[in-house]
Amino acid sequence: MQSEKTERIKYLVEILNQASKAYYAEDREIMSNREYDALYDELVSLEAETGMVMANSPTVNVGYEAVEELPKERHETPMLSLDKTKSREDLRDWLEGHRAVLSWKLDGLTIVLTYREGKLEKAVTRGNGEIGEVITNNARTFVNLPLSIPFKGELVLRGEAVIRYSDFEKINAQIEDEEAKYKNPRNLCSGSVRQLNNEITARRQVRFYAFSLVSGGKEAEKITTVEEQFRFLENQGFETVEHYPVTEENILDILDSFEKKIENYDVPSDGLVLTYDDIAYGRSLGRTAKFPRNSIAFKWADELRETVLKEIEWSASRTGLINPVAIFEPVELEGTTVSRASVHNISIVRGLRLALGDRITVYKANMIIPQIAENLTAEELAEEGEIPEDSQGCSGAVKQDEETCLEGEAISERETASEKEAVRTQGSRRLVEIPKVCPVCGGPTEIRQVNDVQSLYCINGKCPAKQVKAFTLFVSRDAMNIDGLSEATLEKFIDLGFIQEFADLFHLDRYKEQIVGMEGFGEKSYRNLIDSIDRARNTTLPRVIYGLGIANIGAANAKMLCRYFDYDLGKMQQADVETLSAIDGVGEVIATAFVNYMQDTDNLRKIEALCGELKIEIPKIEEGSQTLSGLSFVITGSLNSFASRSDLKDLIEQKGGKVTGSVTSKTTCLINNDVASASSKNKKAKDLGIPVLSEEDFMKKYEIQAQE
Repeated sequence: MQSEKTERIKYLVEILNQASKAYYAEDREIMSNREYDALYDELVSLEAETGMVMANSPTVNVGYEAVEELPKERHETPMLSLDKTKSREDLRDWLEGHRAVLSWKLDGLTIVLTYREGKLEKAVTRGNGEIGEVITNNARTFVNLPLSIPFKGELVLRGEAVIRYSDFEKINAQIEDEEAKYKNPRNLCSGSVRQLNNEITARRQVRFYAFSLVSGGKEAEKITTVEEQFRFLENQGFETVEHYPVTEENILDILDSFEKKIENYDVPSDGLVLTYDDIAYGRSLGRTAKFPRNSIAFKWADELRETVLKEIEWSASRTGLINPVAIFEPVELEGTTVSRASVHNISIVRGLRLALGDRITVYKANMIIPQIAENLTAEELAEEGEIPEDSQGCSGAVKQDEETCLEGEAISERETASEKEAVRTQGSRRLVEIPKVCPVCGGPTEIRQVNDVQSLYCINGKCPAKQVKAFTLFVSRDAMNIDGLSEATLEKFIDLGFIQEFADLFHLDRYKEQIVGMEGFGEKSYRNLIDSIDRARNTTLPRVIYGLGIANIGAANAKMLCRYFDYDLGKMQQADVETLSAIDGVGEVIATAFVNYMQDTDNLRKIEALCGELKIEIPKIEEGSQTLSGLSFVITGSLNSFASRSDLKDLIEQKGGKVTGSVTSKTTCLINNDVASASSKNKKAKDLGIPVLSEEDFMKKYEIQAQE
C-alpha cells in the first residue's frame, strides 16, 4: 500500500510539473485549473499522510523557471504562492476576528516594478518566484502604467499585467483565420509581456493593476495597513485591483458582491485574495516553505451539473485538425443554458472514456468556458471492476493511452488495447468512436501525437473545410488583401463552383449576374469586390508565397525566403531541403514543408495559373546598395531613429545584411542603446568579443540614414 502511494506521489509530481511548465513557461494549457487544483490537493494529502515530499514537488517549489530569451534577475524578496480554499466559511474563519482586505486575484502575469527618483527603472516578471525576466522596455508600453510618479525615493511594488476581455475580443476580431485566433487573455498577455519586440506589446493593450507595496523607504515604513498601501499607490498614479475592507461580520456579503460581478467583469480573474489589514500582524505570522501566512486565496467552487452525453460532434479546420465537441442535455450553469462543450482532443476523449448516454458532470472554467468535469458512468463501472481502472483524477490531456508513438507520427490503430477490453466487458456500452473519415469530405483521417497530446486530422488535401480556410488566408491582409470576401462568402462561392483554385478569384466577373443576386450582395457590393480583386493583381512575391498557405511559412518566413532567392520564384521552386535548411531561420521542418509543396505537380500548375493573373513587383536592388552584404547583426532594446526594430531590420536586409535573434561568433555587432546593460545579449557579446554599438554609433559606422 505504501509503495502504491509512493508511486502515486511521483506520478502526481511529474504531471503537475508538466502542467506548470506548459502554463508558466510555454503559454499553453494541458489541463484546466480545476483539474490542476484537484491533483494538487491530492498530492498535499498524500504527502501529509506519508511524510514524504519529493525535492521537485510543486508543493515546495514555486512556479517554473524563466525562459532563456530575456535577461534574468533575482528578486530581492522571494515571491511566494498563496494557500487557497474554496470554502466561504473557511475563509471567514481564517480571519479569527481580524480586519482584512479582500481583492480580485487577477489572471495575468505578475510583475515587480522598481522606481528611482520618480522614474520607472526596472520591470521584472515573477518567473519562478526567485528569478524573473527583465521586461522593462515592454512595461513602458503598458496602457495605464505611470512612467513618472511623485515619490522620489526608491519604490518597489507588485501588480498584475492583464489584457481585458474587451481588448482581447478586439484583437481576435482582426484575425480572419479562426485557427490563428488567441485562446484566452491570460496566454496572450503572457506572450505579449515577454516579447522581444516592445512594439508588439504596445499593440496588445496590456494594463497593470497594482496589488502590493514591497518597499518605499522611510515614508513607506510609516504605512501600517494594507488599505493605506493601496491609497498610497493610487496617489502615485497606479490603478489598483478592486478591493474592500472586510470583517467576519461582512465578508460573506462582500463575497456575494464579487460573485455577482464575475460574468460581466472586464478584467480576467481566477478568484480572490484575502490579506490581513494590519501589516505588522501579518508579518509576525511568518511563512511556510511555500506560503506566506498573512494572505490566502479564494477559488470559486465550480457549479457542477449532472447531464447526459448525447453525441460527439466533429468539427474540421483549414489545417485538417478535427476537434471533438460534446453535445449533452441542456443544463443551467452560472445563469445560462449550456448544451455543448469542446473536448479539445483525442487524448481527453479517451481519458474520460466517453460513451453516448453516459452521465457526465459539466462546469464553467473560471465561470465562463463550459467543460466536462467527470464521467460518472465510467467511474462507477471502474469501481465495480467492469472496465479496466484508469489513474483516477488524471486529465486525458496529460495521461496517455497504453499505445505510444513518436512526436508527430500518425497512429494507425484506432482503439487501444484498454478501449477494446472496455468494449468487450461492457456489453452494449461502446466508447465514442474516433472517426475514420472526415465529417466534411468523407476522406481518411489519422491520429497524430504532438507535445504529448493526440489529435485527429483529415488527410484529404482537397477537403472543402480546408478549401474555405485556405481561401480565407489567401485573401487576408498580409496575403492578397482582398476586401469583401468573408469566410461565409467564400464558402458560398466554393459551393456554387465559382472558385476551385486561387486563380479563379480573378475571374469572378464571369458570375456577375449570380453574385449580384445573392443575399447580402448587390451591384455596389459586387463592384467593390471586383475593384478590390483588380487592385490585388499588383502585388509582391512575399505576399503570394504567404498566401499559398504552405505549412509553417508565415509572412516573415515568406519575406526571408524571397530575399534569399533574389525574388526569383523559379529558384525557390528548384531549391532542395539541404539548401533551404542552411538559411538562417529556416530549419529542416520548414524546408521539408516548402520543398514538398513545390514538388507537387498540381501545386505547380496552380501557382503558374495564379501568376498568370498577377503583376508581381520585383524590388530593384541598386548597384552599390548592398553595403552590408555578408554582415550579421542583432538588435535589442528600444530605438530612437526608427519606429521599431522591424523597420531597422528591413533596412539592414535591403542593404544585404542579416538580422538574427541571438548573438553568436558570426555576429558582426550587437545594436543596443543601453551599451552598459547587464543583459544576457550584452554579456554574451562581450564574452565573444563582439562589439556592442549604440544605434547612433551603428548608423555612423555603416553610413545608415535615420528615418524621416
